[in-house]
Amino acid sequence: MQLKSHTMPPQANALLDLVRAISGTSLAGLYLHGSFVGSGLQELSDLDFILVVKRPLSEAERQAFLRDLLSLSAHHPARVTKQRCLDVLCVTANELQRPSYPGHCEFIYGEWLREGFEAGAALAPFIDPVVTLLVAQAREEAVPLHGPPLADLADQSVELLVPRALLDSLAPLLADLQWDQRNVLLTLARMLRTAIIGDFVSKDAAALWAAERLPSAAAHTLRQCGLAYRGKLTDWQARPDDAEELADHLGQKITEALTSKHRL
Repeated sequence: MQLKSHTMPPQANALLDLVRAISGTSLAGLYLHGSFVGSGLQELSDLDFILVVKRPLSEAERQAFLRDLLSLSAHHPARVTKQRCLDVLCVTANELQRPSYPGHCEFIYGEWLREGFEAGAALAPFIDPVVTLLVAQAREEAVPLHGPPLADLADQSVELLVPRALLDSLAPLLADLQWDQRNVLLTLARMLRTAIIGDFVSKDAAALWAAERLPSAAAHTLRQCGLAYRGKLTDWQARPDDAEELADHLGQKITEALTSKHRL
């Protein structure tokens, strides 16, 4: 799928301009993935990008990217349709062609990191299983804003690393439940779908799919979570006990799906 310029979000055009200006001839590709190319943007959806460069970034390039991304990305929560929060994963072409594990990236930018950046944290290289999962998902769905199809740059072997990355990502994700309840629960639902079916779907689609396979109380909590994600419930938050019970159940099912033949 190739995006036409008139369908491209304005921030995507602006991001393309700035990566061209900063990366120059080292730019290999810029790709839009996530909700925009999947189920469609919800009220609070971020714009998700993969930036591919031909070589590691210099310190000056990192500083320039951070300055411009802080300006271009909306502060969380962004409840307007014209200006959204940006998630940007920057990887080298070599990393895509010969995937390491855990995945290595030049930087990750997201609004959950803004406070640290504004306090002086650097835009630095990052090694984590989440990088592996993001690349594997984007390889399936990303559309190019610049460069060839991402599947031409990213080796298919990254898909073999997905089960391991799911398992290794589980404990850190569960640790975030208290302060990022909705995102954690929806991400767990999506991880369960990937663990069992092997594909990547949107958070709200994964919530509907998983809810059909859960006990009634847990299913109700997850459906409410999905409604909140779609902007149908304002400032919804599950009771701590309900959220913890649902997270534990989903985590157990993910582990079982990845380590045995058990299925829901």
